[in-house]
Amino acid sequence: MILLQEDQIKKKVDETGLVVCLTHTYSGYPLVKQARAMVQGGAFGKVRKVWVEYPQGWLSKLSEREGNAQAAWRTDPKKSGKSGCMGDIGTHAAHLSEYITGLKITQLCADLNIMVEGRALDDDGNVLLKFDNGAAGVLMASQVAAGEENALKIRIYGEKGGLEWAQHEPNTLLVKWLDQPTQILRAGGNYGDRLSSFATQNCRTPGGHPEGYLEAFANVYLGAVHAIRSHVDGAPMSPLAYDFPSVHEGSRGVQFIHRAVESATDP
Repeated sequence: MILLQEDQIKKKVDETGLVVCLTHTYSGYPLVKQARAMVQGGAFGKVRKVWVEYPQGWLSKLSEREGNAQAAWRTDPKKSGKSGCMGDIGTHAAHLSEYITGLKITQLCADLNIMVEGRALDDDGNVLLKFDNGAAGVLMASQVAAGEENALKIRIYGEKGGLEWAQHEPNTLLVKWLDQPTQILRAGGNYGDRLSSFATQNCRTPGGHPEGYLEAFANVYLGAVHAIRSHVDGAPMSPLAYDFPSVHEGSRGVQFIHRAVESATDP
């Protein structure tokens, strides 16, 4: 039923041109957009390797039986569906890898685990990825990494170099070169044309002031507002404005969950 509903929503959006905004919030950070512009602009050449990790520790105990409402619905198959951790946070990691690289995940091999005894859904997982250009990837998502808060991190490597971005330090992008020293780019920095328009137009605070989680939400919503106005006015809209996750990313997220569960349970 979930797949049927998702397909119906996607079909309706394609037919009508109406706007659906999906809050894959991490795509709203300015330096994530900078990373996307650099990778898809060819700064590093062909992408070869993607590492993305999303460790949390808040489900290291059986919190769903201790009155934690957030834990209760996330670990209940009747409410969360087939997957717990991989559906909850693994989808964000998968989306981030596709958003920055512009590539699509075409194959995966998943290992999903229930580490806390008595839990009904996975709380930990590892996924090997293949992308449509031949690049290889590794995705790790865990909610039993005791001591971690929300440590989403991604590293992407191409022929000439790569980059690293971490949600705990969202204002910083490390740019690593094969034949040059590592560069540090900062959100809001006065670098002239070093930061792309995708990044600068989504910077909401002066340099040295954190571009946080709520600002990232706002950037996603702003893109949706521009799209809605464009639809109502019948005016064309630039790719720069239409830079937010939509029903198509939602469709890929649902497929990712189902394929990961199938892979993990395939004898």
